[in-house]
Amino acid sequence: MDLNYSAEETAFRDGVRAWIEANLPDDIRQKVVTYQDLSKDDYTRWHKILADKGWVAPEWPQEWGGTDWTIVQRYIFEEEMGAAGCPGRMPFGLSMCAPVLFRFGTEAQKNTYLPRIYNGDDFWCQGYSEPESGSDLASLKTSAVRQGDEYVVNGQKIWTTLAQYADWIFCLVRTDFQTQKKQHGISFLLIDMKTPGITVRPLVLMDGGHEVNEVFFDNVRVPAENLVHEEGDGWTVAKYLLGHERLNTGSIGTSKRELARLKAVAAGQTRHGRPLLEDPRFADRLARVEVELMALEITNLRFLDQMRGGRDPGAEVSLLKIRGTEIQQALTELMMDAVGPFSQAFQALEAQNFDADTARIAPRYCNYRKTTIYAGSNEIQRNIIAKMSLGL
Repeated sequence: MDLNYSAEETAFRDGVRAWIEANLPDDIRQKVVTYQDLSKDDYTRWHKILADKGWVAPEWPQEWGGTDWTIVQRYIFEEEMGAAGCPGRMPFGLSMCAPVLFRFGTEAQKNTYLPRIYNGDDFWCQGYSEPESGSDLASLKTSAVRQGDEYVVNGQKIWTTLAQYADWIFCLVRTDFQTQKKQHGISFLLIDMKTPGITVRPLVLMDGGHEVNEVFFDNVRVPAENLVHEEGDGWTVAKYLLGHERLNTGSIGTSKRELARLKAVAAGQTRHGRPLLEDPRFADRLARVEVELMALEITNLRFLDQMRGGRDPGAEVSLLKIRGTEIQQALTELMMDAVGPFSQAFQALEAQNFDADTARIAPRYCNYRKTTIYAGSNEIQRNIIAKMSLGL
């Protein structure tokens, strides 16, 4: 297997890099690289710039606006986006709901939702986790009872990322409580967030940030035509979607950018009169993370090569989720160590000797504690690998 880029792929990378440099708004880039919160306008503005270029959904079929890029070109694009400090393409519509619709949706559902997702007209969120159903997602209790041409939905979702911005939510609900296996009797619904009976309540994080929410459903009426796939077989849809979600959690380009920044910060810090980068203990920890990141990148390229033949991501994609998120956390830990006492501030205070960039390092460290939990905790990922790939 040849994991080196060809001359054509290298030229493609250079073209993508140049276009991003010319078109990424500087105010958005500065927010990303200094760990500031992005507004809905920031996300949608960048989305529309990519859509106008025809690059917002490279993995989609061409007839729906996708590119004719190879798997490797799509990987290069994502890597360059992360390395340049672009906002992540909001995955809930583009990379999670859309693949589900391509695989399981009706023609009417595709024609209704896909153009609006592509153009950035609708902002989506994901309704999976519940207060007592996180990693054990199949134990969810939010109910959807069929009444004529509608489902009546009652229940609660939690940790719903950016639901405060969302126009639509794709939601796992229980349509049958009498099944023997908890994975059965679950259905996949598309729900308009403006529907009466939906309440979004913010979950304010310890740094004061508002990223996640609780979403309550109180007799919410959803047209039955919004059911994706078959009633009671939503777990099939959920597994397919989670495979795509986990494939994108490695964030290799972003981690490479953060590694470069960490080296720059450490080069400007001193310990025992020498640059921190020359401290043996710190240098050893840094080298270990860098080697792990290189190994992850090679592993990801191996999976991409397998998918080149049309193979869907299987259980082994959990490897990317596990190592990618552990590396992300390790980088934030090392950054905290590198800036030392200056990482104590949670916001820049004029009366203290903290600059704005340094003051955002601690909130980022705390925020990244979640990465080994979302998209299925890493403990669950190891169980999946043991059962599905190793047969244990």
